[in-house]
Amino acid sequence: MALAETLHLLAAVIWVGGMFFAVYVMRLAAGPMEPPERVALWGRAFKKFFPWVWMAVLIMPATGYYMVFEAFSGFKDLPIPYHVMHGIAWVMIALFLHLWFAPYNRFKRSLENDDVPEAGKNLNQIRIIVTTNLWLGLINIGLGALGSFIG
Repeated sequence: MALAETLHLLAAVIWVGGMFFAVYVMRLAAGPMEPPERVALWGRAFKKFFPWVWMAVLIMPATGYYMVFEAFSGFKDLPIPYHVMHGIAWVMIALFLHLWFAPYNRFKRSLENDDVPEAGKNLNQIRIIVTTNLWLGLINIGLGALGSFIG
């Protein structure tokens, strides 16, 4: 149980912390850059960050379900905040999958074709999804931390 919880928390820190860094640090730091340099930077950053997100997308549901069934014998006795957390988690995963297969795929193609305006357009769509997922992730962290106290 301790290993599952540790892996779950580490994956959440990596994913949500990475999104916080992207939205509130890197985006602002890259803002003054010229568009070709900015989209190239984001392309390199995404190549490094998204494998970690994929790891989180796989580890978090696996460890989450393990903890639900190990600690609570399933969903029947699960505190309500954890049910909400579960639903939000699947929304986050769905948003990431959409991001990966749609705007990020188009972003990569735009970079390969040196189409900076199109890459910028897709980068903005990615920003919106990442910002949404960041706030959903922060809510989930709060629910995870407070769930046993308010459930």
